[in-house]
Amino acid sequence: MKKSIHPANYRPIVFQDLNNGTTFLTKATAETDETIELDGVSYPLVKIHVSSSSHPFFTGEERVLDIEGRVDKFKARAAAGEAAREKRAAAAKKLSDRALKKSEKTTADKSVKTSATR
Repeated sequence: MKKSIHPANYRPIVFQDLNNGTTFLTKATAETDETIELDGVSYPLVKIHVSSSSHPFFTGEERVLDIEGRVDKFKARAAAGEAAREKRAAAAKKLSDRALKKSEKTTADKSVKTSATR
């Protein structure tokens, strides 16, 4: 292996799943200010929202992991986008209807003028 390309802060660290409290002790380079006492030893702590112990794919459960309202935010953005699209379509239809009426009126005025001059 090449020298001096690997991180120097590779150390034991604890990852804690916030859904079910499961902890994993492994080695990593993640930076954190929090610590946890595990088996009488203090380790750096990284809190995670989803791990293999709580993810539906690994647990076989179907449940919504909407910790921060992400699904609701997405649905609200989608609804707002659809409403904006409908509003633009209605405005475009109204504008095209006005243009059509104006052209019909101009055509009718021209035919009236030409019939009156004959």
